[in-house]
Amino acid sequence: MFDYGQKVMEHFANPRNVGEIENPDGVGTVGNPVCGDLMSFYIKVEDGRLADVKFKTFGCGAAIAVSSMVSEMAKGKTLKDAMMITNKMVAQELGGLPENKLHCSNLGADALHKAIENYQANSGQGTAKCCCPYCDGCISPQESLCRTCGKTFVFCENCHQPYLEGSKQCPHCGVK
Repeated sequence: MFDYGQKVMEHFANPRNVGEIENPDGVGTVGNPVCGDLMSFYIKVEDGRLADVKFKTFGCGAAIAVSSMVSEMAKGKTLKDAMMITNKMVAQELGGLPENKLHCSNLGADALHKAIENYQANSGQGTAKCCCPYCDGCISPQESLCRTCGKTFVFCENCHQPYLEGSKQCPHCGVK
């Protein structure tokens, strides 16, 4: 049995912002074939801010709690600020997650980022930046280096997320 904190249990038992947005401005879906979690985020953008954020998650209690927390953290933020939400921030906001459930916080932030990138691509705003999973510095898909910590990345051909060069599989989607 996993040792979940009170905040994780509250978001699991009473998740916020569950569902889909009709005619969303952006949609982002990520999954992890290893654990079976699948998260989709739907966003509505008004005046450069996330006016509404909803999610649908198929997965464990931690995945549901993470999705709920990400939706609360992102709602009302500017697109730039929402893109700065990291897996580390999500786990901290939830009061921590068991080590073997930290990947869920990756998925939540990644799905939100994909929804924003989808919106930006569809609205002609270009490609958004993503965050280094090691130091939270921003890197762009055109770069293979985090300018903050100096780690070198490759981008997964499946989910397009960065992972450390030399890794045997993508930690986001599990593809080798």
